[in-house]
Amino acid sequence: MSDFNPQEIAQITIDKGLAKTKTPVGKESLLAFVGGAFISIGYLAYIRITGTMPAEWGGLSTFIGASVFPIGLILILLGGGELLTGNMMVVSMAYINKKISFFDMMKNWGIVAFFNLCGALFVAYFFGHVLGLTEGVVLEKTIAVAQAKVGDSFFVAFVSGIGCNWLVGMSVWLCYGTKNFSGKILAIWFPVMVFVLIGFQHVVANFFIIPAAIFAGSLSWIEFIRNVIPVFLGNAVGGSVFVSLFYSIAYMKKTVKVKEKRYSKELAVQSILSSKLEK
Repeated sequence: MSDFNPQEIAQITIDKGLAKTKTPVGKESLLAFVGGAFISIGYLAYIRITGTMPAEWGGLSTFIGASVFPIGLILILLGGGELLTGNMMVVSMAYINKKISFFDMMKNWGIVAFFNLCGALFVAYFFGHVLGLTEGVVLEKTIAVAQAKVGDSFFVAFVSGIGCNWLVGMSVWLCYGTKNFSGKILAIWFPVMVFVLIGFQHVVANFFIIPAAIFAGSLSWIEFIRNVIPVFLGNAVGGSVFVSLFYSIAYMKKTVKVKEKRYSKELAVQSILSSKLEK
């Protein structure tokens, strides 16, 4: 079979999380820059599509825009890249199962977050502002989306962040469950498309859309900071608790118990053999 069961996915995720903390900083930084840029390109495609559609189309335009947004995570997971929200699930899985230290996890999150931000700012400024791809005919859409993000209260943004990374974490989890590219694309596509349709907040996507509005002369960096803090925290809870912790309890604890039982049986057999040899 080409697919893995959930318990096997859990072990694969732990191994991936451990490997991510062992990646040289230079390589990790480059891949994180690429990751931030890819997510931003997906959001840019969303803006370009929805910003030119008639208002009468309502939810249909959002659906069409949401259907192109997943290209960012597809490029990251299949082509290569580091994404903060994905690592919030993957690396925390390794931490929860005692393969890495808390410092290792925080170091990885910090490096990836910074360079995701650099990649997102690059796309927002050069593609969005210099080329005008988030301005002109789609400027109204860019500002409206960004204002909706910063308009949420701290608690609302936090809860929205949980919902977002629960789905993003599951898309990464499902991606690890299959070996072929077509299966991985489908695994990534639908959970990510749904989080965009619902309107949940993704911290790396916000690294792009809010600065895009700022570069266009709307909003401020203070509003940006006020938004990304609760969204970051919510994303962290969504990935590390609602995916990593829950699945560690469901699958890895069982594995530990099975290993303990096998070990106990081995000790019992060894004890019997030893007693027979002594006689």
